[in-house]
Amino acid sequence: MEYKVPTVAELKAQGLSPEIVFWIGCAGSFDERAKSVTVAFVKILNHLKINFAVLGTEESCTGDPAKRAGNEFLFQMQAMSNIQVLNGYGIQKIVTTCPHCFNTLKNEYPELGGNYDVIHHSQLLQEFINDGKIKMIEGGEFKGKKITYHDSCYIGRANNIYEAPRSVLEILDAELVEMKRCKTTGLCCGAGGAQMFKEAEKGNKEINVERAEEAINTGATIIASNCPFCMTMLSDGVKNKEKEHSVKVFDLAELIAQSQGL
Repeated sequence: MEYKVPTVAELKAQGLSPEIVFWIGCAGSFDERAKSVTVAFVKILNHLKINFAVLGTEESCTGDPAKRAGNEFLFQMQAMSNIQVLNGYGIQKIVTTCPHCFNTLKNEYPELGGNYDVIHHSQLLQEFINDGKIKMIEGGEFKGKKITYHDSCYIGRANNIYEAPRSVLEILDAELVEMKRCKTTGLCCGAGGAQMFKEAEKGNKEINVERAEEAINTGATIIASNCPFCMTMLSDGVKNKEKEHSVKVFDLAELIAQSQGL
């Protein structure tokens, strides 16, 4: 299958502008598992004939890991570089599949001169569903399956987005089962705050194992995620419990793409 993924520069050369820029992020570009989420989301955008573009090699890390790790100087350098590119193209709307990119672009770029309408892909998918562009396929491959949804910190508690991801899952015609700790009391996967890139500290149990246990205890065979960091941590947690053959971790975009036969 061919994907149509124009760059902003290519469109500009034709005198065109994208309605929305898909910010892929470091994980979506380089992490093998997260790349499949990028592909799934592009399939959906192509299928719905959405006028979007990517920055391609002009996109750099948002600076989130640097900021969380305490290197404010590096964060500002990365942010200013990205803002210069985005403002140079007159970009107004951005969608991202990574909550860390979403939070940084939305809440931390404005004070540096980067003001954009930033949405997470779960919100855009909800818009597509509300507009009737994505419809439930009765008796699809998810019918009768139990799915539990993990609230990522930067979409949930940091930005109070709880309903959009759940309404996206409702279209799958599956049974949504909640973990004991969910929504405002959701448990972190253990990767936030640049923890993803360092060794675990001493303790009785790693957070991702604790969270994977909660997900497995719901009886769900699918754990739905909206974040590449959460996906890695939850997948590792499931493997730790030796349940990787019976419990799968998928991003919302992958589930929607599968349900629509893309």
